[in-house]
Amino acid sequence: MSQALQTASVQAPGFYGLNTQDSPLDLSSGFALVATNCIIDQYGRIGARNGWSRINAASGNLGANDVGVVHELVQPDGTITVLFSGNNKLFKLSSTNTVTELTYGGGGTAPTITANNWSCASLNGITYFFQTGYDPLIYDPAVSTTTFRRVSEKTGYVATVPSANIAISAFGRLWVANTASIKSTVYFSDLLSGHVWSTGTSGSLNVDRVWTNGADEITGLATHNGSLIIFGKRQILVYANATTPSTMSLTDAVGGIGCTARDTIQSTGKDILFLSNSGVRSFARTIIEKSAPLGDLSKNVRNDLMASLASETLANVKSVYSEKEAFYLLTLPSTKQVYCFDTRVQLQDGSFRVTVWDSIEPTALLYRRNGDLVIGKNGYLGKYENYQDYTSTYRLMYYTNHSDLGAQNATSVLKKLKTVVIGGSNQFVTMKWAFDFTANYLSSNVAIPTQSVSEYGIAEYDNPDGQVVTITNASPSVITSVDLSEFVNNNTVTLTTTGTLPSGFSVLTTYYIINASTNTCNLSLTPSPGTAINTSSSGSGTHTMQHIHPTVVSNYSDGVALQTLVTQASGAGKIVQTGYESTINGSPLSIQRIEIQFKDGKQT
Repeated sequence: MSQALQTASVQAPGFYGLNTQDSPLDLSSGFALVATNCIIDQYGRIGARNGWSRINAASGNLGANDVGVVHELVQPDGTITVLFSGNNKLFKLSSTNTVTELTYGGGGTAPTITANNWSCASLNGITYFFQTGYDPLIYDPAVSTTTFRRVSEKTGYVATVPSANIAISAFGRLWVANTASIKSTVYFSDLLSGHVWSTGTSGSLNVDRVWTNGADEITGLATHNGSLIIFGKRQILVYANATTPSTMSLTDAVGGIGCTARDTIQSTGKDILFLSNSGVRSFARTIIEKSAPLGDLSKNVRNDLMASLASETLANVKSVYSEKEAFYLLTLPSTKQVYCFDTRVQLQDGSFRVTVWDSIEPTALLYRRNGDLVIGKNGYLGKYENYQDYTSTYRLMYYTNHSDLGAQNATSVLKKLKTVVIGGSNQFVTMKWAFDFTANYLSSNVAIPTQSVSEYGIAEYDNPDGQVVTITNASPSVITSVDLSEFVNNNTVTLTTTGTLPSGFSVLTTYYIINASTNTCNLSLTPSPGTAINTSSSGSGTHTMQHIHPTVVSNYSDGVALQTLVTQASGAGKIVQTGYESTINGSPLSIQRIEIQFKDGKQT
C-alpha cells in the first residue's frame, strides 16, 4: 500500500530573519539560514531589497573616487543642500544634481586635505566639518554658496576650535571630542555660534576621571531625552540637563559596553543604535541591562558579524537609520557586506530581524528629510529605489533552516515543492533542495511569466493561513506583528502554534480583538471593551493568529498577481533544507509561502 502524500508548510518565510548563531535543527521555520539581498516586507515575508539609481549623471572633479561622507544642510529658510566629500575635496549637489566642487574661499592659504572621513554637523544654517589632524572647516551659504573656509576664518571667531574627530549639533550648539592628543574631553560651543569656543556659554567637560571601568577614550557622542551620551570604547556615560551645560550632571554609567565605531551611532527618535564590541546594541536596553553582553540586537548573527568586523577598519564602517524603510543599515566596506536590521518588530529575545546584502557596497549613507536614502558610491551619489543596482542585476537568495518535516525517525521522500510569490516578471526562480546537512543541492528553474508588476505593498489581503505573531508574557499580553491592519476590534480569531502558547491562551479557542492598532492588539474572551487576557509564561515555537471567517483575495490591486510556482522534487533524507534564488532585474519579488510535499520512507 502506497504512503499518503504529506505536506509541510512554511507560512511566513523569513519572518524571523537570519539565524546563523543557533543549532539549525532547533530553529523555528520562520528563521532563515541564508537571506541575501533581502528585506522582510510589511507582511513579514522575505522579499527583494531595492537597488539604487544614480543621482548625479557625471562625476565632475570627484572622478572615480569613493564618496567619504554625505550630509544634508537645512537652512532656516528651508533651503536644503546636499554636501559630500571625496577625492580629498568637498562638494555639493546643485539644483540640477550636478557635482559642484567647493573651492577654498578663506583668503589665506588653502588647507591641504588628504582624507575624506569628516564628521559633519550643521548649526544655524552652517555646516561644520571636523576630522582629526585638520583645521575644522565651514560651508556658510550666507557668505558663499560655492566656497568653504576654516572655522577660524569666520567673522567673530573666538578662541581655538578643537581639531576634533567627532562632532554633533544638539541643544543649539556644537559638541565635539577626540582630538589628536586629548581623548577624554568634550568641548561645546556657545549657543548658536559654532565659531565661539571660550566666551558666553561655551566650555568643556573632562571625563578622564569619570570613566567607571578604567581609562578609555571618547568614540562617539549622541543625545537622547535632554541628555548628552558620551560613548567610550568600553563604557558609556550619560549626562542629564545637557540643554544647559552649566547644570548638566552625570546620571548613569555603563561599564563593559561601549561604541567601537563613530559612524554607527544612529537615533531612531525613541532610541539610539550603535555598534559595540559585542554586536549592535540599543542604548535604552543597555541602560536597563547594564553590562549584560547577551542583550544585543544582532544576537542571531553575532559570530558572523563579529568575524566580518575583525577584518574592517572601524573608522570606515558606516550606518544609517531609515524611518521610511524601518531599518538600520550597517555597511562593512572590506567584506562588501551590508547588515540590514529590521526595526519594525523585535523578536521575543529582544533581537532584531536581520538580512545581509552583498552587492550594493555603499561607502557613505544619508537619510534625508524627504525620506530618500542616499548611498555614496565610487564617483556617484545614489538613491535607494527600484530593483536594479544602477544598471546591474543582483541575486536574491533565501534558504530555510534544516527540518525533519515532523518525522524524526523517518526518511522523507520529496515529491514536489510549491512556493507562492508576489511580483517578478519574465524571470526564473531557482528552487533548491538538499538532505542531511549536505550542500549537494538538487535544483529546478521555474519561470515567472512576463507580467505588469506594480509595487506590491500597495494593497493588503486577508491571509487565510493567518498572520505570524509574537505574544508577550505580560499583564495584559500584547499581540504584535508587522501588519495587523486586517485585524480590527471585535473580529473573532483563533491561535495556533508550532510549540506551546503562553499560559492564558489555548489553541483553537475563540478570542475577540480589542485595542487594535496597526501592529498590536490584545485578545479577550468577550467583545470590546472586553478584558484583555494576561499571560504568565512565554510559550515556545511560532504562533499564528487567524480570522475564524477569513476573506480571501487572490490578487493584489494594480495588476500585482500571486504566482504559485511548482516543481517536481526527488531524493530522500531524514533532514531537508530548501532554497530559493532569483536574479532581480527591475521587478519586485517576495516569497509568501512554501509547501514541501513528501512521503514517509524508511523508519529507523
